[in-house]
Amino acid sequence: MLAIIGGSGLTQLSSLDVLRQQVVRTPYGEPSGALSFGRIGSQEVVFLARHGFGHTIPPHLVNYRANIWALAEAAGATQIVSVASVGGIRPDLKPGVLVVPHQIIDYTWGRQMTFHDSRDARVVHTDFTEPYDERLRRLLIAAAAKAGEKVIDGAVYAASQGPRLETAAEIDRIDRDGAHIIGMTGMPEAALAREARVPYAALTVVANWAAGRADSTHAIQFENVEAVLQVAMVQVRKIIEHFCATGDCA
Repeated sequence: MLAIIGGSGLTQLSSLDVLRQQVVRTPYGEPSGALSFGRIGSQEVVFLARHGFGHTIPPHLVNYRANIWALAEAAGATQIVSVASVGGIRPDLKPGVLVVPHQIIDYTWGRQMTFHDSRDARVVHTDFTEPYDERLRRLLIAAAAKAGEKVIDGAVYAASQGPRLETAAEIDRIDRDGAHIIGMTGMPEAALAREARVPYAALTVVANWAAGRADSTHAIQFENVEAVLQVAMVQVRKIIEHFCATGDCA
């Protein structure tokens, strides 16, 4: 079963024919909300709004462990697609562009970032060389092509702490580090999915230029973000529909 985690701009999945909702209790506390089970076409899908219904949970307070546990253990998800909005750092990654990243740099701190933190358990080291599942990335890119939607294949995602946005100097530093886009929810979500052994990939929407770039030279242009997301999420839904139409989300 495909699990979709919706971020900013995708708190509901209109193409999902919801059959039931389930409130899940986890060993790690409450997930962001109830799981919505349904179908896209003939395929079973489970959807979870990362920031809660109504977008009330800031990125640094999302219970990532509960979310991933709920999808992997309670829902039985066999793959997870994360939808998230990001800021564009690289010159060609302008607002409205869709990106399927291939790497992560983690700048977050203080988040509950592993399932393997019990003092009574053995030490577990999880390989994270390639943080996104390559097969799932390829399927998303192929679905975008079938949907007639352009996506950028590959980018380095910088995961920042939030909830504040970055300074222009911080973006300059992150640019020098080799990151191309920046968001606040990519970690520890991706690492937890790896620990849970569920293939995970992200479909990101560039919602705005990062601080100090283009029209964000002096301030982020928040008034433009909502319009960008409204258009981009239509494209995202089309890609997901084509992804499920192929049977690849089974």
